[in-house]
Amino acid sequence: MTQFKSHLFSPLQLREVKIPNRIVASPMCLYSAVDGFANDWHFVHYGKLATGGAGLVFVEATGVEADGRITHGCTGLWKDEQMEPLARIADFIRSEGAVPGIQLGHAGRKASSQRPWQGGEALGDEEAARGEGPWRMVAPSALAANPKRAVPVALDRDEMKRIVASWASATRRARECGFDVVEIHGAHGYLIHSFLSAVSNRRTDEYGGSLENRMRYPLEIAEAVRREWPGDKPAFFRISAIDGLPESWTMDDTLVFTERLREMGYDVIDCSSGGIDAERSRSVATALTRRPGFQVPFAEEVRKKVGIKTAAVGLIVNPKHAEAILRDEQADLICLGRELLFNPQWPLHALLELEGVDGYDLWPPQYEWSLRKRALWAAKYRETEVQAAE
Repeated sequence: MTQFKSHLFSPLQLREVKIPNRIVASPMCLYSAVDGFANDWHFVHYGKLATGGAGLVFVEATGVEADGRITHGCTGLWKDEQMEPLARIADFIRSEGAVPGIQLGHAGRKASSQRPWQGGEALGDEEAARGEGPWRMVAPSALAANPKRAVPVALDRDEMKRIVASWASATRRARECGFDVVEIHGAHGYLIHSFLSAVSNRRTDEYGGSLENRMRYPLEIAEAVRREWPGDKPAFFRISAIDGLPESWTMDDTLVFTERLREMGYDVIDCSSGGIDAERSRSVATALTRRPGFQVPFAEEVRKKVGIKTAAVGLIVNPKHAEAILRDEQADLICLGRELLFNPQWPLHALLELEGVDGYDLWPPQYEWSLRKRALWAAKYRETEVQAAE
């Protein structure tokens, strides 16, 4: 295999899993499943990302139970029958030289939503009339995610235990599907994040109040997932490093929490931010000014202070910028989301930009032989033009 000079295309060993380069296709909801079942749309989408050159390809946030979906179109692993199409996707990703990963999630009080292109608001009578009505939402406290949403049911202890078991069962199914990386979605205002943040967690028992109490349930879930996941395979955790609101989750809290995850055996912290209360975040001054790499400092701080590998996200669109993040040891992996929707072959184009013609070595052979010829013809044509001009 060609040894490339760039950091972006160097491999990363995590336990017994070797990721061939540092580019991660971040979990991105497609809202196109039926009853939690992935289908041909998902197969084609994730197949494009695998052939496009990403080293690790994550399947979108996959519900650990039906009520944990964001929308009717979200994938799920709450029953064994949902495994077959996801196993097919994992097999294809691996066959193209990438590592297959899956993100597991529970939407909590942000469940029972329209698909984004339908408005992204709470489901109602109109959706019910076409067979996609609302369902029961749960949360640490009976506080709605925003004024337009129904108030969720505050979880009691028995149901909390049942949901932990659902996380464990979904993890077992993900393992049996053949995924090599699992990620817990603990960010963006969904169930786990809603326990961590004082904005949404107003409990008065041992699961609310102090930081230690608010971390308790997320850590119970994390422990159940890590216990069910093979010891020779890495586990990731996606976190909102800050909420961006005065009384909420802070970077200091993140450092305490991720230290606990490191001790528990988690391998990578996927550092995002925000999502607990989008309406209020827009109306107050926050640290979330959107610019290229705006969330990279979170990954850098966790990496340096906790001593755990991190993944950087947030408007990283330029290959040289991605290379600089890795070179400067701000993160260990680069996660791309919307940029890969815009250009699924971004990794292969980045390879050519950073490595020149040698970059064709990693293109799928069905493309490589023809495109390399095209590049040689183009170079020869340019040389002829220069000679003619002289």
